[in-house]
Amino acid sequence: MRKILTVLAALASLSLTNCGYNAIQSEDEQIKSNWSEVVNQYQRRADLVPNLVNSVKGFAQQEKDVLLGVTNARAKVGSIQATPEVLNDPAAFQKFQAAQGELSSALSRLLVVTENYPQLKSDALFKDLMSQLEGTENRITVARNRYIKAVQDYNVTIRSFPSNLTAMMFGYKEKPNFAVENEKEISTAPKVDFNPAPAPSK
Repeated sequence: MRKILTVLAALASLSLTNCGYNAIQSEDEQIKSNWSEVVNQYQRRADLVPNLVNSVKGFAQQEKDVLLGVTNARAKVGSIQATPEVLNDPAAFQKFQAAQGELSSALSRLLVVTENYPQLKSDALFKDLMSQLEGTENRITVARNRYIKAVQDYNVTIRSFPSNLTAMMFGYKEKPNFAVENEKEISTAPKVDFNPAPAPSK
């Protein structure tokens, strides 16, 4: 009897291996791990924002709209729970991505404003914060790339035969991936104009 159970267990594990079940489990866990790193880096960026806003505020009080935009975008990011369940809900994933994109856009506007304040750019605290922000943006890019690759591997596995049958049987679906919001804009070559702007008439 024990010998029969051992044979059955061996056959079951062999069939699970061949049907892609173990690969799906492994790749699903890899996605969760990579997603945690994406969220970790986005959180790191969000934590830098209040210090950056306060630093700019000291030099550029009149830029209230820009500072408020960054603060509001950060608040929106903080209100979204980026749990692993987001990975199974394309609408929630899109909402998370849109909020992060809004914060990126607000930070870009803030950096444009700071160009008008030479004394701010030379401030040691601001320079340190900018260095941290640049490093964090690089980490976000790396973390997102790893997540994109993990999702690609997983989605290929659950769509390939015979593991697609296992995926259907156990209810595994494709995971959403990061997409480019402004695909039309980035596919258009930027216009470079070296002609100086005309001086305003008096």
